[in-house]
Amino acid sequence: MKKVIITGPTGAVGVSLIEELIAHDIYVTAVCRENSQNITEIPQSPFVKVLECNLDQLQSLERKLPADYDVFYHFGWDGSFGAARMDLSTQTKNIQYSLDAVELAKKLGCKVFIGAGSQSEFGHVNGVLHPDTPCNPDNGYGVAKLAAGQMTRLKCKGYGIRHNWVRILSIYGPHDKAHTMVMSTILKMLDGQRVQFTKGDQIWDYIYNKDAARAFRMIAEQGKDGAVYCFGSGKTRRLREYIEAIRDAVDPQIELGIGELPYYPNQVMHLEADISSLTADTGFVPEYSFEDGIQETVVWAQKNFRKANDAKSN
Repeated sequence: MKKVIITGPTGAVGVSLIEELIAHDIYVTAVCRENSQNITEIPQSPFVKVLECNLDQLQSLERKLPADYDVFYHFGWDGSFGAARMDLSTQTKNIQYSLDAVELAKKLGCKVFIGAGSQSEFGHVNGVLHPDTPCNPDNGYGVAKLAAGQMTRLKCKGYGIRHNWVRILSIYGPHDKAHTMVMSTILKMLDGQRVQFTKGDQIWDYIYNKDAARAFRMIAEQGKDGAVYCFGSGKTRRLREYIEAIRDAVDPQIELGIGELPYYPNQVMHLEADISSLTADTGFVPEYSFEDGIQETVVWAQKNFRKANDAKSN
């Protein structure tokens, strides 16, 4: 693997993957939305080329890029959180964008296509998620991710491109968005706000984005054609234990409002990935403990939190 292309490169996984790839002297073309506010998150390196292109214009890149790429990572997705997950029009378009990505991968000479799926494809499941766990998604986002994974697999098979679909559970780390549980908790604590939670009895599986990046590199190198991988750390804790670890990394004296909020209706109480097939195929084993990863995440958030406040005050 010498050269890859990535859509959706400004998220926590995309940025970390780019850092991982350039550390291995792999050239990266990062395709981000036009006028993206997050374009500065993309690492600057002689190994990185940034192109601004919306997902509905992916086919136009054929004229701008040579047909000498090895791997296509498709992370780009519109409407990935909040109410937009139930915007069925937006989610339907994402399926076509994913198929467009395969078409572009073929024209650029890629031998491997890797798509970012989601645990939402399974629907409401309390327990360990396996690659063959039946899927019954209950929102537009999950339905579209499931369809995109299945359709891109068929299209890749027709083109002779190896296909892998990675159903991500919960990732945290630097460059994560402010709406996630981990990052929003860190930012509120740094801001001196009282943070409220449920009882936190949920059994959860978090993986650090640097581990995630290494896994995505290893999947490109050694993944099995057609394989679906459930993606997490393969280890779990109660959610309140994660919250306590975040608090300890920010300030052990912070009072936690655990138990002050009710559970969501139909709350999933056990979310865990079976990563045995991923490990068997690629040799991937997570290296970061949650404590180590959250320490790095808090340091990053402190730096960027101050930057944001400084910008507001100027």
